[in-house]
Amino acid sequence: MAITFPETHATHDDAARMLAMRRAGLWLFFFSETILFGLLLAARFFLTGIEAEPLDQEVGLAITVILLLSSVTAFSGEVAIRKGRQKAASWWFVATIVLGFLFFAGVAYEWSIAHFSRENPFGTVFFAMTGTHALHVLSGLVMFLLLIPHVIKGKFTPTNYWAVQAVVMYWHFVDVVWVIFYPALYLVQGVD
Repeated sequence: MAITFPETHATHDDAARMLAMRRAGLWLFFFSETILFGLLLAARFFLTGIEAEPLDQEVGLAITVILLLSSVTAFSGEVAIRKGRQKAASWWFVATIVLGFLFFAGVAYEWSIAHFSRENPFGTVFFAMTGTHALHVLSGLVMFLLLIPHVIKGKFTPTNYWAVQAVVMYWHFVDVVWVIFYPALYLVQGVD
């Protein structure tokens, strides 16, 4: 018969319970954000129907590719943490930040060349959708900037990296939102 120590099991059980609660909280957050982004998407078609102002297709495609590449680098950083390669992870996260800022700059450029205004119904939804999304990208960038010093210090291990996982999941969520927004803004056009 093995001797067990209740304190050890309680600590492990508490940690597992805390992790489960954190995961549930993150999914609830994603659910609430899905409602916000879903309402913006609905407003796009409610206010403008299928009609849309012409947008710079090259810029739209370029920023979409940049954001999708940033998801690859973020995932690669998480995989590096799981393999105990903190230095590689920090470089992958730096690449994610650079790509995220490029996306942000692309959105700012798109805003600067937009030939429509906020008073135009399409302009209203375009600026609301891209602005809300860009703020989420910016918050993700801040999270990565806060995460990197901890990665460099070796705070995360292959068995303890919830903060990394949460930030990367958030980043993927923001990317998925853009994958839905992109066609609604850039590809769906009215027929004359």
